Amino acid sequence: MNLFDQAVLLATGLVALYAIWLLIGQQKDEATKHIANYYYMVSFAVLFVSGVLLIFLGWEILGLLGHGSGTSKFVAIVATLIPFSFASGLVARFYPEKEKMYLGIMVLGIVLIGISRVMDMGTFAKIIYPVFHSIAGLTIFLVPIMMVKNDVMGKGFYGVTVGGTLIGLGGIALAFLTAGKQLLFFSPEFVLMILAPLLFLTAFSYMWGLKNGEK
Repeated sequence: MNLFDQAVLLATGLVALYAIWLLIGQQKDEATKHIANYYYMVSFAVLFVSGVLLIFLGWEILGLLGHGSGTSKFVAIVATLIPFSFASGLVARFYPEKEKMYLGIMVLGIVLIGISRVMDMGTFAKIIYPVFHSIAGLTIFLVPIMMVKNDVMGKGFYGVTVGGTLIGLGGIALAFLTAGKQLLFFSPEFVLMILAPLLFLTAFSYMWGLKNGEK
């Protein structure tokens, strides 16, 4: 990992901490207090921790360079928390009646992904990872668009859609690579080249959407 990547990952961590600080502030205000903020905090906390781990341990923990395959399984499981938790937060905020059902689906996804990775369940692991990531990714992509279109949220909320698109694309590319396949032109070298900026843009887009999306 070069100095540029380390600097970008550090910036990602700072953005994530700032977002958590904003969400804590919202929880102290009765007008903006909502359980969804806790889901969002989990996503930003994982982004922060992921950035710190990558800075100190390098890209090897992802298992894309022929090293650290055992650690990469853990990373793949933890990384699911970013989109899964954020998507659950959106459902809790705008479709509270579906929160428990959706959260159950996301928890099931984490459990199945965890089992498939730890037990090296080959084909099952290759199928289950993109299936549940697609559910979370589509939620993060579509819900902000619908909320802005219905005049529930301001146009700044589109930032969440941008963040969801970025993390979804990156997550699926990583899933293919760790499974020994390549998605389109996303070679290991290309993924590692864009991963740090991708994480930063995801964190920034999420933060921007939450901060500027309220009407």
